[in-house]
Amino acid sequence: MVLVEFLKRSLRAAVGPVLGFCVVGYFAYHSFEGERGIHAFLRLGEQVAIARAHLDDLRDERATLERRVALLRADSLDPDMLDEQARALLNFARPGEIVILEPPHRRR
Repeated sequence: MVLVEFLKRSLRAAVGPVLGFCVVGYFAYHSFEGERGIHAFLRLGEQVAIARAHLDDLRDERATLERRVALLRADSLDPDMLDEQARALLNFARPGEIVILEPPHRRR
């Protein structure tokens, strides 16, 4: 009988710490693995880095296109650029020239 009383008191005394440990474990797990946990934060950081690299590529491409367009403006017309664009659009070549066709550039 004394043993049963001892076990009951021990179990009652252990319930609080066990529940506390479970609650702390639950929150600790979800702070790492949860939807807004540390792992999700790191994945978002990687996605941001990829998006920034893609943005830099697009900015470079835009700058290149803007330079090419600037060469075709009426106030600063470049004869070589005009000749290149006219030949490309009209599919013309001078006699004796060698034409090398490239596949069209694919967009991402």
